[in-house]
Amino acid sequence: MMNSTHGTLKFRSSDAVLFAAIDAPPLNMLGPELVSDLVELIQLLDKGEPYKVVVFSSANPNFFISHVDTTKIKEYRQAAAALTGEASIALLFRRLSRTKAVSIAQIEGRVRGAGSEFVMACDLRFGARETAILGQNEGGMGVLAGGGAAQYLSHLMGRGRALEIMLTADDYSADLAERYGWINRAVPQAEIDGFVSTMAHRIARFPARGLWEIKARMNDLTLNPEDNFRRDSDAFAQGLKDPEAQAVIQQAVEKGFGTSEEAELNLGRMLGEL
Repeated sequence: MMNSTHGTLKFRSSDAVLFAAIDAPPLNMLGPELVSDLVELIQLLDKGEPYKVVVFSSANPNFFISHVDTTKIKEYRQAAAALTGEASIALLFRRLSRTKAVSIAQIEGRVRGAGSEFVMACDLRFGARETAILGQNEGGMGVLAGGGAAQYLSHLMGRGRALEIMLTADDYSADLAERYGWINRAVPQAEIDGFVSTMAHRIARFPARGLWEIKARMNDLTLNPEDNFRRDSDAFAQGLKDPEAQAVIQQAVEKGFGTSEEAELNLGRMLGEL
């Protein structure tokens, strides 16, 4: 098994499928190391060979990507700029959508905030019915999600449900996420490995040019312009300067946000009780 430069992605390959397990202990937060490793991976996937499909999973059964590391916002934004030329993970995730490889998110455990935005930037999303929990928690802290949540959610499920998710900042089960269109399917935990692997290998057997053209055309129809993502990213950065948002974030930190596994497991409930 090969590792990424910073070790936050553990790779194995099978034919034209690359499996990438996210491994950023203890909480799989999105920080500068993971962003840097994603930049390297996207550059590889842009080549279109040898991998036609990439499957993202997590080495942590409780967290796919919990959210961003709020203590390293400047650093992870700068890491993203190595690929996009701008300090924005929204633009980085948009670049993931535009790679030649088909990207699949195999979600087990919690995926919230930027983690949710990352999986929505992937082409396909499958959640383990018993363990996958999705959330867009930024609204509970008084800021607009900065990684493109509004762009993705509005396309996937429409205005009403997108607003529900962003305004409530609550946790959503895999079954409800499937019903809303957040993920393609909820799959039993015992079956998800085989299900995703079989689909990935099936897609990888097809001619590369056709896969690229299908993705490119779908992006033309559903991927919003860069400026929309840029505005969300800038709004997030500005929102963090608001005194009320800072006060709420500090309350969350005091209750274990970003440090306590127990608090992170129940983040949706905790935000509703601040």
